[in-house]
Amino acid sequence: MERKQIFNEVEELLNHYCEECFLYKHHKAEKGRLYAHKFCISKCTVGEKIKAIGSKLS
Repeated sequence: MERKQIFNEVEELLNHYCEECFLYKHHKAEKGRLYAHKFCISKCTVGEKIKAIGSKLS
């Protein structure tokens, strides 16, 4: 897969699922930005998918 295609795929996921994410806003308000970010990366299914796609870059 070409690098540009990978970036486009990740951007599409972010725009579609993450832009107005209720869980991110909730966790950010309740426990802070750092916790919300860690949740997105480690526990959210969309975050896991983005990590899997991103691993193709290296």
